[in-house]
Amino acid sequence: MNDALKSNGRLQRIWRWLAVLWLLVLLGLGVQQWQLWKSESRIDTDILALLPQDAHDRLLSDVTRRIADANARQIVVLLGSADAAQTKAAEAAFRATITPTSTNVARGSAPLPHAPDAVERGSAPLPAAGDVPAGQSPALLQESGSIEGWFEQARAFYAPYRDRLLTSEQRQRLQNEPVDGLADAALAALYGPMGAPRLTEWRQDPLSLWPQWWQERALGSGLQMGDDGLLEADGKHWSIVQYDTVGSAFQLDGERHIDLLLDQAAAAARKHAPGLEVLRAGVPLHAEAAAVQANWEINTIGWGSLAAVLLLVWLAFRSLRPILLVAASLLIGCGVALAVTVLVFGKVHVLTLVFGASLVGVAEDYGIHWFASRQAEPADRRWRLLRHLLPGLWLALLTSALAYLALGLAPFPGLRQMALFSVVGLAAAFLTVIFWFPWLDGGEIRTTGFSRWLGGTLDRWPRLHGRKAAIFLGVAALFSAVGIARLDSNDDLRSLQSSPKSLIDQQIRISQMLGMPSPAQFYLVQGDSAEQVLQREEALIERLRVLAANKQIGGYRAISDWLPSVQRQHADAALTARIEPQVLGKVGQAVGESLSRPDYAGRDLDAEAFLASPAAMPFHHLWLGKVGAGLATVVMVDDLSRADALTLLETQAKGIDGVRWVDRTADFSSLLKHYRKLMSGLLLVGIVLVFAVLYWRYRAQAWRVFAPTLVAGALTLALLGLFGQPLQLFNVLALMLLLGMGIDYGIFLIEHRGDASAWLAVCVGAASTWLSFGLLGLSATPALRAFGLTLLFGIGLVWIISPLFRPPPHDAPH
Repeated sequence: MNDALKSNGRLQRIWRWLAVLWLLVLLGLGVQQWQLWKSESRIDTDILALLPQDAHDRLLSDVTRRIADANARQIVVLLGSADAAQTKAAEAAFRATITPTSTNVARGSAPLPHAPDAVERGSAPLPAAGDVPAGQSPALLQESGSIEGWFEQARAFYAPYRDRLLTSEQRQRLQNEPVDGLADAALAALYGPMGAPRLTEWRQDPLSLWPQWWQERALGSGLQMGDDGLLEADGKHWSIVQYDTVGSAFQLDGERHIDLLLDQAAAAARKHAPGLEVLRAGVPLHAEAAAVQANWEINTIGWGSLAAVLLLVWLAFRSLRPILLVAASLLIGCGVALAVTVLVFGKVHVLTLVFGASLVGVAEDYGIHWFASRQAEPADRRWRLLRHLLPGLWLALLTSALAYLALGLAPFPGLRQMALFSVVGLAAAFLTVIFWFPWLDGGEIRTTGFSRWLGGTLDRWPRLHGRKAAIFLGVAALFSAVGIARLDSNDDLRSLQSSPKSLIDQQIRISQMLGMPSPAQFYLVQGDSAEQVLQREEALIERLRVLAANKQIGGYRAISDWLPSVQRQHADAALTARIEPQVLGKVGQAVGESLSRPDYAGRDLDAEAFLASPAAMPFHHLWLGKVGAGLATVVMVDDLSRADALTLLETQAKGIDGVRWVDRTADFSSLLKHYRKLMSGLLLVGIVLVFAVLYWRYRAQAWRVFAPTLVAGALTLALLGLFGQPLQLFNVLALMLLLGMGIDYGIFLIEHRGDASAWLAVCVGAASTWLSFGLLGLSATPALRAFGLTLLFGIGLVWIISPLFRPPPHDAPH
């Protein structure tokens, strides 16, 4: 007895310093985080941050990020009405609501220049603007720019190079048509009352080549514009309005700021156009929708889980002290997890918070197990109880942490955050329980009717051994085989899309109406120099032009349409220099006047001059510049709705050096499939390792701890197959968590000889865990929903199966 008292005294002295040290750590983290969060928000809602970076092709990852960044702040709104005048009135009201302090004289920009009639009027859109203009008060959204002035600036820039800007059809015409025919056309354009539209003085462009060049670029946008500058589609007149968010599109707080502002503007617009249709699209809208959904899920899952845990604790112990202490361990666990995650990653993703909100369903196990055991022990024996509980608690923490850490093996930044958040949260809750509970829990914990009833149910639970155990395992194996045989896999990245369907539908419709290319599929053109890149791009464009003429694609976006290669410029300049003087000579003879061709630029139009000019502003996103050891551009394609479009486009890149077709959706889907298989293999390795740890501790009884989780995992896969749920990477990751968490129940039952207090702790802990992860099944994020559904089945099954394999009292370890 004296030795036990001395041992307890020594433990208390050590534990006092450990408790104080843990308090100081928490205070230090709290102060540090207060300073960190006071300066800026550390919440990240960028869905791309969750996706894996392909270790085998960093270049593509960098290119994809650049393309995504180019559109990260842009919002496009279409206002459509059957009456053009009403559409314009609605547009004015819409603009006035969005930016009431602006002058609202600028019209919105379209993704690319308008169709021919817009070109004839000398107008084209200005590209997206950058910062808020000086003198304008900050707002939520700002105009992307106006069409006023861009065309004049671009025309002035290109004018000295007009002789080297030809379309493919113009080249064929100048090479094949007799000079007399060309002269007759030029003479008709000079004197005819219905002459072709002109962009310059006749003598500088006698063959009217330049308007045709501009019209071809305008037609590439796929827009059908009326004389009033409105888009005509689906029997309506549409106004295109474009905005940029002020600041990052992802600096969101979970509220519908942008969405509500657009709703208010749409309501104001409808007063001027009854029946007005409003479509909206843009990355910021998807980001805000994700933040709003995550905010709701954090509150629902996190607070719902916490309420469920506290209710179960109240029913089990009918005391305020257990509720407060368990709640404190949970809050400390989540707080420390958040702090450490921000320290390591700089930011925390909203989906990490949603996933972490379910952590309370696991972290409460330690506190509940303490109080369940305390019901059978007086207060003066709590230090002895701590010694008794520590081996099982440490083993439970170890197996759970290993399962969570397995998430970090996949190169998903989001999953690594979740792994770190979860492991740190569990460890913090565990340390809070073992360091503080013995000091703070000094009173008596009375037994309640609920706890007596729940703990007593273990005696009525059957114990399987020998032939009965073999029959049960055989039936479970047969059922699992039938269900798993019906299980299909689905690794398509699009199946993980979590944006609202209405927003996705509007995005698709706007993309079709405006001919907006997909940022996920494009050609990457690389070369050692700008000239080599442009020549390779022109070779690709020749093939794409055929597809567009055959209506196999909607169109394409290429910077070589606006910046021809020097080789092509020389060829076109030589051709016009040979033909135009002859045409001017013929026309001069007819009019009795000597006509001479004006001088043009004595230098080539190069990439540096073009990119520095206002003319290049709408097309900067196509020029990647320095990539790897060379330069690169992207060619984007419109309308990929045809079933064979992707395969057809991939074949166009064959045989052209430095050109490759990139389908990031397919790439990421392949990557998801690769890691699903890899993590499935690691799951099998984990099963072997966990069994080895259990065998080291329990020897011949290890199978009793291990079998329930193994059977529950197999039955979970079977249920997924029978319910028609596809197998994805996130189901496999959930099974890894099940491996770590499910083992805890068997550990508690075998460590404490299957007594009532251990079963009470298992039931209360399993119920709260089951509910917490079950609530993840409500998530609108498919990945989290897959997690939730898998663990809803798995935790429930391992809870039911664990007591079936509990050992007889005399077989339990001492």
